[in-house]
Amino acid sequence: MTGKAKPKKHTAKEIAAKIDAATTNRGGGKAGQADRSGVEKGGHAKLECPHCKTTAPDLKSMQIHHDARHPKIPFDESKLNNLHASNSGAGAAAAEPNKPKPGVRGSFKK
Repeated sequence: MTGKAKPKKHTAKEIAAKIDAATTNRGGGKAGQADRSGVEKGGHAKLECPHCKTTAPDLKSMQIHHDARHPKIPFDESKLNNLHASNSGAGAAAAEPNKPKPGVRGSFKK
């Protein structure tokens, strides 16, 4: 006989939570690091603080950061670095043709 308070089976809520934890990208590893740094367009880090180089996804978050970390410096929206504008897809595509392309099985053709 098992205890009355102990459930014998997993609940639907618990199974859904496990599936969500297994399939959702939580930002770990190299993909998460690139996403946080804003190197690729579409990353979560859009704005960069000009004083401490901390990144934030939007203007409101950056203003909160600025008020908390740099209270003596007035907040100027024009000084923020927009990482998505500076690392546009067109600039990355123009640099690609200069790189040698790998041949068969990853070796470089001469």
